[in-house]
Amino acid sequence: MLRWTIIFVIIAVIAAIFGFGGIAEGAASIAKVIFFIFVVLFLISLVFGRK
Repeated sequence: MLRWTIIFVIIAVIAAIFGFGGIAEGAASIAKVIFFIFVVLFLISLVFGRK
């Protein structure tokens, strides 16, 4: 899941360099959502993995 976040960040950076603002914003927002889902699932697995 973290790999997908990095892929979307790279897409956003490349799109921003070439001037595609809408695509860059979309890819960046997708990367944010996937990253926060990753963090939540990671914290849940830490909490329940220790019990």
